[in-house]
Amino acid sequence: MAQTNLPTLSSDNGLSRYLQEIRKFPMLEPDEEFMLAKRYKEHEDPEAAQKLITSHLRLVAKIAMGYRGYGLPISEVISEGNVGLMQAVKRFEPDKGFRLATYAMWWIRASIQEYVLRSWSLVKIGTTAAQKRLFFNLRKIKGQIAALDDGALHPDQIKQIATTLKVSEDDVVSMNQRLTGDASLNAPMKSDEGASQWQDWLVDEEPDQETALGDAQEYDERMTLLKNAMGVLNDREQEIFKARRLREPALTLEELAQKFEVSRERIRQIEVRAFEKVQIEVKKQMLEKAGEPA
Repeated sequence: MAQTNLPTLSSDNGLSRYLQEIRKFPMLEPDEEFMLAKRYKEHEDPEAAQKLITSHLRLVAKIAMGYRGYGLPISEVISEGNVGLMQAVKRFEPDKGFRLATYAMWWIRASIQEYVLRSWSLVKIGTTAAQKRLFFNLRKIKGQIAALDDGALHPDQIKQIATTLKVSEDDVVSMNQRLTGDASLNAPMKSDEGASQWQDWLVDEEPDQETALGDAQEYDERMTLLKNAMGVLNDREQEIFKARRLREPALTLEELAQKFEVSRERIRQIEVRAFEKVQIEVKKQMLEKAGEPA
């Protein structure tokens, strides 16, 4: 992808100014986004890419604010998020029916998380999926169970966190020691807007993503499972399943009934049956992956 001219955020260009600049870029309607994505996919149109990227800069900023507690310059965190957004635009396939924001958030989070992990390499933070999950969720869970932000955890708290995140208790103890061992991690970050928080300047144009796992690897694994599972469907079932379950907005029963020249009830039956078949196949694949009999 060619270099895209984006608003910059640095010590000379404060956060509030950057947020004001990116809010000037309009959000895209679904049809407009689809056509721009098709133009870039088929013709590598740089103008189309520019519009897709700039219309999602607010999403990057919103996600980046969730990582402001790691003691890293917000300008660099946002910059890394923008790199992830560019990768998402480059790889986005509009014909699959997803909105770009849904697809891009995984790339944005993955890019930011890799930057955070690289920045914390001195304490040898692990890079497996489970270790990443522990690293990025430990403080949030400690807050939920009212654990002190510094100091050792109570054995009951260690067990609760390990169970929630599906990691060993030793991993919880080790990670907590690493995170609390650096005083700069808990130091308050300065803002050019006084007492206000950076997120206060953002207009929430997207659904809340805070509960979603920002792990591109896990997302890719789920998508691979779904894609493989859909192989059990015939062509008509696949088309109806995609149109009703994967497309945004989904096609109506009436639209599909007219296309296939059957009743709406018949379309509904095919959709339900296709969904059941995919569910069974996904479960089968997961059991096989875990080494258990299907």
